[in-house]
Amino acid sequence: MAEQQQGTERVPTVIVDDLHIVYRVHGAGSGKGSATAALSRIVQRKTSPNVREVHAVRGVSFVAYRGEAVGLIGSNGSGKSTMLRAIAGLLPPERGRVYTDGQPSLLGVNAALMNDLTGERNVILGGLAMGMSNSEIREKYQDIVDFSGINEKGDFISLPMRTYSSGMAARLRFSIAAAKQHDVLMIDEALATGDRAFQRRSEERIRELRAEAGTVFLVSHNNKSIRDTCDRVLWLEKGELWMDGPTEEVLEAYEEHTGGK
Repeated sequence: MAEQQQGTERVPTVIVDDLHIVYRVHGAGSGKGSATAALSRIVQRKTSPNVREVHAVRGVSFVAYRGEAVGLIGSNGSGKSTMLRAIAGLLPPERGRVYTDGQPSLLGVNAALMNDLTGERNVILGGLAMGMSNSEIREKYQDIVDFSGINEKGDFISLPMRTYSSGMAARLRFSIAAAKQHDVLMIDEALATGDRAFQRRSEERIRELRAEAGTVFLVSHNNKSIRDTCDRVLWLEKGELWMDGPTEEVLEAYEEHTGGK
């Protein structure tokens, strides 16, 4: 599957082959004994009449390579976040396959944060969840806190996460995830939080992760972040891959389609 580009071997890190993802939304049961009826359906492998199927991803195929930063764009409900969760192995395909070389990391899942614990404890637990050793966490702890910027207006790192704004929590999640070198790192709207200075730090860190031979996927509604960060873009609509190509080419088509939004 390797290809040649400018004399160097391109190494695939993610292969998505005719991927279909279907959600099954279960309606509320009705009447006495509905739990018994549900158990009977499970035993008999029958589908509940109250189940609605949502075909979130429809036959998508692409290959991502080491060193690429790939943006995912599309309207709300187009399947972008679902695609990331499928690549991370969190959603089973209805049909098709996802192959990854190395461990995919979905920002906010691998570094899950706990509201009742302090930011400091969350940095430690988040690092451990991503496979970092205690010594690595100690070595990188202050850099993570400084990168997040959450202590710029007080000692927030020593406070419980429930006292943080959503933006502060998102910045800390990104900072924890970005402290580790990743085979495949997937980021969902992380760069939309924080001020421009944090966005610049985030974009620079993504470029460093790419240089360290990783692959980055970025979901964002901010086209400027996509332009500043990604060299390739996948455009999804209604679960289908509408376009896959160089960033500017795809964004121009997308902006023309959406009226510049």
